Amino acid sequence: MTAIAELRAEFDQLNHDYLAVHKTKEDLFWDTYMAVSDDHDGFARAEADYKAFISSPERLSVVRAALERLQAQPAGAERDALLHGYQGWLALFESNIIASAAAQEQMRRLIEMEAELFAKRRDLALSHINERGEREEATLTMLAINMATNPDLAARKSSHDALLDLERWVLDNGFLDIVKQRNALARSLGSADYFEHKVRKNEQMRSEELFAVLDDFEARTRDANQRALRRLADDKGAEALLPYNLRFHMSGDVTRQMDPYLPFSKAVERWVLSFRRLGVQYRQATMQLDLVERKGKYQNGFCHGPVPSYYDGGRWVPGRINFTADATPDQVGSGARAINTLFHEGGHAAHFANVIQNAPCFSQEFAPTSMAYAETQSMFCDSLLNDADWLKRYARNAAGEAMPDALIRARIEAIQPFFAFSERSIAVVAYFERELYRLPEAELTPETVLALARRCEREILGVECGPRPLLAIPHLLNQESAASYHGYLLAHMAVYQTRAHFLREYGYLTDNPAIGPLLAKHYWAPGNSLDHDATLLSLTGEHFNARYLAEACDLSVDEAWREAERLIAAAAERDYARDYPERLDATIRLVHGAELIADNTAGETEMCRRFEAWVGERYPAVAH
Repeated sequence: MTAIAELRAEFDQLNHDYLAVHKTKEDLFWDTYMAVSDDHDGFARAEADYKAFISSPERLSVVRAALERLQAQPAGAERDALLHGYQGWLALFESNIIASAAAQEQMRRLIEMEAELFAKRRDLALSHINERGEREEATLTMLAINMATNPDLAARKSSHDALLDLERWVLDNGFLDIVKQRNALARSLGSADYFEHKVRKNEQMRSEELFAVLDDFEARTRDANQRALRRLADDKGAEALLPYNLRFHMSGDVTRQMDPYLPFSKAVERWVLSFRRLGVQYRQATMQLDLVERKGKYQNGFCHGPVPSYYDGGRWVPGRINFTADATPDQVGSGARAINTLFHEGGHAAHFANVIQNAPCFSQEFAPTSMAYAETQSMFCDSLLNDADWLKRYARNAAGEAMPDALIRARIEAIQPFFAFSERSIAVVAYFERELYRLPEAELTPETVLALARRCEREILGVECGPRPLLAIPHLLNQESAASYHGYLLAHMAVYQTRAHFLREYGYLTDNPAIGPLLAKHYWAPGNSLDHDATLLSLTGEHFNARYLAEACDLSVDEAWREAERLIAAAAERDYARDYPERLDATIRLVHGAELIADNTAGETEMCRRFEAWVGERYPAVAH
């Protein structure tokens, strides 16, 4: 056997070994987070096995030795392909390596602690007063929607009180011990604290570099945020700035008016059709979607891929992808939340289904994949839902009537003034987590940490307490998403840079069939073989910058409405392309836990019809 053949055999074995441990972990992740299984110990073991694999010094040594051997081989296509693949593995192992036995033990203990907290959190029932004046158990999504749409102040306050109770529960049930354990792990790996460790690992930045970007954005949007809050207090009274009133006065009535045009039952159909018309394809992936809330299910949307897509030699390995929402179909606003989740998580799925490299390490959501890069894909897709031409074409009531221009304008009047507040609601998490992990252990008490959370909310949001209190955000509890929330804001910056490019080139985004193929080519195909900035430069011709998002936050209502009018008028004149793909090129299963609701065996139209019928049977009051 030649040296190249030996290296190819070792490379293939590495790919296959990784797939086995990754799939085992992800299958158990799905089953436990979807409340299909309570095998938390099994998931913790699988998670530990996965972490051990990607942080193995032995495998890192093997990869480095393989790269040295390859460098000595004559140039050629096979050698170059193997160099590329092994370099991908080198980046993965170097991002996750835990060399010392002490650090490995710290990671093992951290995984156990997080699994224990997750199991307890799954059994915790929150409750609030709903639209009917009844106290009911409520998910995080239900609490958020109730605060945004319920006209009864006491009911809204009950939702926020539940989030404050959750904050206290988190602090009293092991989170602070997890913070200490994370910091101990980070210090053993050479970082000052866990926040610094995660920024370096996920974004290849120092925290000083990150906050140079965040501080600049905070300064650029400070005046717009303060103007909006002052105007709200002047118009609605000082009580409008209370945390359980903010979202309602920002958009509650408009959300209620829009509800008939965005029914939950039509969410899947509108996602399928919109993505097909954008030219998005899933390259034979198998996707499983679990969209409706139920007791014990994880209370936040996510997308994970048990089988990453890649070329195994010349054989295409399509992705296997799971994503979830937490919708309550009979709650006002649930349809809008559902379509947002479908576009967001469906964007993640499109990304990870279209990575066409030669190893699975390039097509996964963890380091060295930048969170900002990964979230750019999903957030670009869900940004389309804010466009007036998308609303005009897709947002229709039971009679088939399009959303009126006056309602689209009312939505802009409600949302645009608080665009800066919304983006700063992402930034505040990073400011809080940076300070949290800097606290001396003696100061890691519930009172000190709650006081820190409220101080950050005052300084960044401009209110005494946020509508979503910081410690009620589920991302903080899981080590993969902890100290990473800033990735969403960096992604939003990239999204508006991307949108500006497409608008310059084509003048519109909704149902533009050029967008899917261009995203696939420049953003999705490379996976993490390119950094975030390089993908932006490839498509837009510009390096990453925050200017476009800051400018969007600073638009007046009249300026935003003029752009909406332009989009609506241009769409009315446009002859939309009719040669978009007939299907998403995926096997799709819509499930509710272990129950299969519908699949696309008989076509996507039939799948959407069956889903709509299922919603109508389960929730007859919202059938459309």
